Amino acid sequence: MPARTVLVTGAARRIGRAIAIHLSRAGYRVGIHYHQSRAEAEAVAAECGEAELFCANLEQVAEIERLFREVGERFGRLDALVNNAARFTRFDPLEIRESDWDFIHSVNLKAVFFCCQAAARLMRTQAPGADGSQGRIVNLSSMGGIRPWPEHAHYCASKAGVIHLTKALAVAWAPQIPVNSVAPGVIPFGEESKPEVAALIRRTPARRAGTGEEIAAAVGYFLEASPFVTGQILAVDGGLIHR
Repeated sequence: MPARTVLVTGAARRIGRAIAIHLSRAGYRVGIHYHQSRAEAEAVAAECGEAELFCANLEQVAEIERLFREVGERFGRLDALVNNAARFTRFDPLEIRESDWDFIHSVNLKAVFFCCQAAARLMRTQAPGADGSQGRIVNLSSMGGIRPWPEHAHYCASKAGVIHLTKALAVAWAPQIPVNSVAPGVIPFGEESKPEVAALIRRTPARRAGTGEEIAAAVGYFLEASPFVTGQILAVDGGLIHR
């Protein structure tokens, strides 16, 4: 039986890299999406057994449509999409400009929707799997979409949008395409000493930061779960959501 296929956006670094490697080790045929991080993407592809590379600027819907045409042509089908690509900036809300807002939302929310749309269009042309689903989508949201961060209002709005978008699409595309979201807590990648990161770690009931592998495992859960699990938001945060 051919390996199931999955496209991971923003897979060259950090959480995206961890997800791609985890899914490759789980037996998936992984597509590595990147925009500018070519060298890092090539390194991840090598770790995933020379996985397929896909380059696209997710700010542009035409680029997203081309990306998924290429995925369909090179993979033949798409069993799963993991929307991981995102941006993060920090501003006093009184200082946020239109360009700052668009910089975040063009990738964090607009691109997530149009990647979901393009993936679903491709998935709905496919024969259902043994569980009756035609594909699965997992969107990476954030604790910032659940809890208010005063110096990240634009980012919080984008991730709150991802959370509600996930729920809306889960209803729209049920039962063929389960859509779920993983909301990471503090996943610092060597930034534990930054004051704001250290403060969040101290507030985390688990008394430590999380790892990319822990986020990847949560993504893997949604890709393997019953299609009856849809429209769910899984916070992988060491209990921080309750503080």
